[in-house]
Amino acid sequence: MLNADAITKRFGAVTVLDDVHLHLRAGEVHALMGQNGAGKSTLIKILTGVIPANAGTLTLDGAPIAPASPLDSQKLGISTVYQEVNLCPNLTVAENIFAGRYPRRGWSGFKAIDGPRMVRETRALLTRLNLDIDPTRTLGTLPVAIQQLVAIGRALSVQAKVLILDEPTSSLDDSEVESLFAVLRGLRSSGLAILFVTHFLDQVYAISDRITVLRNGRFVGEWTPAQLPAPALVAAMVGRDVALASAEAVDAEVAARPVSGTAAPRLSLRGFGAERRIHPLDLDLRDGEVVGVAGLLGSGRTELARLMFGLDAADAGTLAVQGETVRFTHPAQAVRLGLAFCPEERKSDGIVGELSVRENIVLALQARTGLWPCIRPAKQRELAQKYIDLLGIRAADSDMPIALLSGGNQQKALLARWLATQPRVLILDEPTRGIDVAAKQELMNEVMRLAREGMAVLFISSEIDEVLRISDRIVVMRDRRKAGELPRGATEAEVMSLICEPAAA
Repeated sequence: MLNADAITKRFGAVTVLDDVHLHLRAGEVHALMGQNGAGKSTLIKILTGVIPANAGTLTLDGAPIAPASPLDSQKLGISTVYQEVNLCPNLTVAENIFAGRYPRRGWSGFKAIDGPRMVRETRALLTRLNLDIDPTRTLGTLPVAIQQLVAIGRALSVQAKVLILDEPTSSLDDSEVESLFAVLRGLRSSGLAILFVTHFLDQVYAISDRITVLRNGRFVGEWTPAQLPAPALVAAMVGRDVALASAEAVDAEVAARPVSGTAAPRLSLRGFGAERRIHPLDLDLRDGEVVGVAGLLGSGRTELARLMFGLDAADAGTLAVQGETVRFTHPAQAVRLGLAFCPEERKSDGIVGELSVRENIVLALQARTGLWPCIRPAKQRELAQKYIDLLGIRAADSDMPIALLSGGNQQKALLARWLATQPRVLILDEPTRGIDVAAKQELMNEVMRLAREGMAVLFISSEIDEVLRISDRIVVMRDRRKAGELPRGATEAEVMSLICEPAAA
């Protein structure tokens, strides 16, 4: 259905795609895999007319194409749904489906929007996606998983032949992922060609008919899932054998850490909470300890992190740092007392895309010292390069815009920002979301190194296996309450038992 052959793309002297191939067939789900920075996003931008290729050809249904814009690509039948739902939460479902191309009625001098037709056609489209929702309902009142399906509905409403899904499951829980996959199987059986970009290996094997791997901007190969077991897929992505059993090395590292239950807490919460955000709870964080926080979406994990860091105001209980009770009214107070926070939404709440890698890394340190004295550019470059080397951030230099980095490297730059402040407590909210297998392993190694050197880490993740693997203790959240706490060595079944049982009041 869609063929991309010998695609090459250069930005100045830098070649980001070199002789890349991709072949999407009707009635198949095709997974596009690769590390952050492998060229996946650049290839998608070329397919969707955001940027042109320097060389190579595109054909759709046998005919040559050269989309000059996303609208041009959409008219050809290529639709894209991105990781962050790019719809308008203040509009209704139907208005979002038809935004920019509302059906009209009336005479030539005055044509009004045909609301009944828009609602009628939206309802038919939602039925195709097995969605039983009111088309007149405001989109922002719906769960993220439903919004994601509405975005797919909008993509299909333009008579799409090819559907590109860029990390569509990163914000969904297991049941929501399965609901999405049921929809994709139906679309596949109707003859749609689907390109599926993800970092979750299990999802690749659950839904994909074919896999293409890119590495460092080059085409590595195309396989069926049966031809490419998971260890071989990882090896193809990173260019070397990376044992998935590296989790065992992490287990050994965690087991070797001393149990610090008798040490005085670095940070302590007692009856700490906020009305309509999180029910009062108790929690201790000690030096050299990784405390994991597990729970489903909406369980209160992010709310807990925001309250601890002073982004939201607590109205119950106490927070103590090294035994001294404090009340944060602003994150700057938390930073001065040695707290650091890497938020879940790195693009909207973390990085400043218009600034360079260097400027992003020194941002928190400059904020802590105040507007004056300004950290000298030479010192900024020295600090930035230190953490670029330490964390393995892949950037041409520290002065390149951070927005040009891959998601995994942006995540590392955010971590570098806070490490530059030399914190004692590090709060990580979904630090591995949307980053590849190798980058996840590198980040987990870095978290363990920080704990080994005495830092207290709060590690929040929707990936239960990650939480179990790296944590000394696990706090389980449910319905914005603390459902319980488990020791090192707990099983996934024990975590799920607390998640699924009602939490004590």
